[in-house]
Amino acid sequence: MGSALSTPAPVSNPDRDRQLSDLEAREFDCLVIGGGITGAGLAREAARRGLSVALLEAGDFASGTSGRSSKLIHGGLRYLALGDVKLVRETARERVHVHREAPHLAEKAWMVIPSSNRATHLKFRTAVTAYEKLGNVADSDRHSNWDREAIAQNEPALDTRRYSHACAYREYTTDDARLVLANLRAAAGSGAMLVNRARVGKLLKEAGRVIGVEAQCVVTGAVVSVRARCVVNATGPWVSQLRELENGKGHANLLQLSKGVHVVLPRERLPARHLVILGMADRRSIFVVPRGDVVYVGTTDTTWSSEPDWWPEITAEDVDYLISPLSQHFRVEPVSPQECLAAWSGLRPLVAQKGKKPTEVSRRDEIFVGEGGLITIVGGKLTGYRGMARKILERVAAVLEIRLAPSDDEAPLPGGDFSGDLDALALGLSEETSVDPATASRLVRLYGCEAALVVARGAEQLVAGAPVLAGEVAWAVQFEAALNLEDFIYRRSRVAYFEPQHCDALLQPAAAAMKELLGWSEAHAQSEVEALRRRRESDLDFAREG
Repeated sequence: MGSALSTPAPVSNPDRDRQLSDLEAREFDCLVIGGGITGAGLAREAARRGLSVALLEAGDFASGTSGRSSKLIHGGLRYLALGDVKLVRETARERVHVHREAPHLAEKAWMVIPSSNRATHLKFRTAVTAYEKLGNVADSDRHSNWDREAIAQNEPALDTRRYSHACAYREYTTDDARLVLANLRAAAGSGAMLVNRARVGKLLKEAGRVIGVEAQCVVTGAVVSVRARCVVNATGPWVSQLRELENGKGHANLLQLSKGVHVVLPRERLPARHLVILGMADRRSIFVVPRGDVVYVGTTDTTWSSEPDWWPEITAEDVDYLISPLSQHFRVEPVSPQECLAAWSGLRPLVAQKGKKPTEVSRRDEIFVGEGGLITIVGGKLTGYRGMARKILERVAAVLEIRLAPSDDEAPLPGGDFSGDLDALALGLSEETSVDPATASRLVRLYGCEAALVVARGAEQLVAGAPVLAGEVAWAVQFEAALNLEDFIYRRSRVAYFEPQHCDALLQPAAAAMKELLGWSEAHAQSEVEALRRRRESDLDFAREG
């Protein structure tokens, strides 16, 4: 099973005090602030190109925007209509690279665009054909066109009274938080030092230049000074707050924040077989994405004018926007908010474009350099994170006045070193271990070829009938820097979103396992369980509104 036989590199040293001490003991070439996909991608690229790298994240890795996306690796077909041909070309071609590096985290899927008449269908066909040319799509992945009969056969839940045609083209599904973790693991394997829950409160300066930061460990309370020859601000929605530490308030705002909401429903309630794009009355589109026993629907795109928030509020209006159209497009009864099993919201840090609505704002990325030399990256898309990392790294190299070592463009991410498809990998895992086929399928889509290592740490289910293993808790703590129950339930195992029917039952046994691994007291373990219950209730507050 490829790299599953090798010794994995942990994200960070589980000895927190030792790790913080090591951070203070040296000067790094590059210090990255922000542990989302942009920071993780940069840390990986910089470390494997020979730079000494440190990364600090105020919360947990991928706890902001990079864990709240639509979880798709896609080129953004709709951005062609906005004139962003360059962006579409770059991201459409990146899909293949991400798939090669992490086939378990960029799985091929068909995206279906239904249309109500032939003229609309021809318009979509033309756009998809251009999209495929921009992305150098292989012949085997070219789109197909469906009439009513084909729709009824391939996507039977779609309402063929409304739709007479559909175009099915290739995109990729992903797990955004685990893609972040895979990049961090790769960075750590190349020598990067990565610390979550370390909040930067001050920039260190010398002769007006930023030479490092002062950060407080949220876990221990310790304050550390981390020095670097170049500091990069990759904090997403919080980039302005960090820039204020460099220049004070009053500089031009770089951001336009947009809130995106997704809701999760039982698959049997909305039995989609493929990714489906639904056209909305306001001329936007939303995705319907099946995953295991659930299907999620998103996203909204509304202006967020408040300060950045780790958990942006999900309103009844947000949810109604997503679920009201479902019975108009699919042969299902109207969906109620109370049927939602889970929901998530996130903030997109878009490059500010005065006078434009969030739906009109480009998803391009831009780099800014402050008076003290702080490099700030704004905007971008999940799919294009590798390209962003390289652009930032070029700027870092210019600051350091160095020539970068060559990059291995096809090096697999942890878990991605296998041939064949995921179903074959899952079958092999099930045959080699005691894991049932359904659980094996889930595991390989989270851990790739490292799933066998996860199973080796505990093949027993945390709760009978739930496909979540004890070994996943050990793996999350020992190799993925999980420090509390939220880290495991929301971002390591993805239980909160993709196994929500088992979530409540899993809290106690997961907390008990983390208690042993992290040395918690019984009182602390119970406080973790109660905090997660409140978090889950808050996620679904909209169902109780009115």
